[in-house]
Amino acid sequence: MHYKRILLKLSGEALMGDRQYGIDPKRLDDYAKEIKTIIDKGVEVAIVIGGGNIFRGISGASKGMDRVQADHMGMLATVINGLALQSSCEDNGMQTRLQSAIKINEVAEPFIRRKAIRHLEKGRVVIFGGGTGNPYFTTDSAAVLRAIEMEADVILKGTRVDGIYTSDPERNTDATKFDFISFDDVLRKGLKVMDTTAFTLSQENQLPIIVFDMNTPGNLLRIISGEKIGTKVNL
Repeated sequence: MHYKRILLKLSGEALMGDRQYGIDPKRLDDYAKEIKTIIDKGVEVAIVIGGGNIFRGISGASKGMDRVQADHMGMLATVINGLALQSSCEDNGMQTRLQSAIKINEVAEPFIRRKAIRHLEKGRVVIFGGGTGNPYFTTDSAAVLRAIEMEADVILKGTRVDGIYTSDPERNTDATKFDFISFDDVLRKGLKVMDTTAFTLSQENQLPIIVFDMNTPGNLLRIISGEKIGTKVNL
């Protein structure tokens, strides 16, 4: 396998499937089956999942809610999604651990770096909920932070688009896709890959990012096998 340990970043919106809100059990099961294909190959998998299908802190704040309170609500939403993904992964025969950056001891382990690494070494899927545990930081930032802490080889950002384009391909049919692009070029062109804090942290730690279509069956295994799927962001 091309990568031994990966951090998979999934958006909360991805779990909605064709729904307007909440979690689509079929989409959740599809993702779990995709993850199982690389676990069976011996790849160590950590996952950070967003909460936008339930609540987005920045959206709540824009409507007059206190930003810190809103962000804490968003963190709890990621834990809900983490529990759902954990259940689906276990239904598909994987051992999992859910670790939370905010203490919810009845439903998730507290985040402990050494313990998380040990889980990965034992072949368990480790799902990180609760973001970074701090307001004003997105789950993109949490994904990069956890990837660095776990010493992951790469961040795989699963989206509904098959890579990074010159502009939004869903709105502009003339948009062209990049197969490879440097961190500097992403910043220079003003392309939206992750929020600036997360992206800069990844760049400073020389951690590559691959943006790919998670909804195409087999893509995850193809990337792990070394195929050029999606767009790779590197130095």
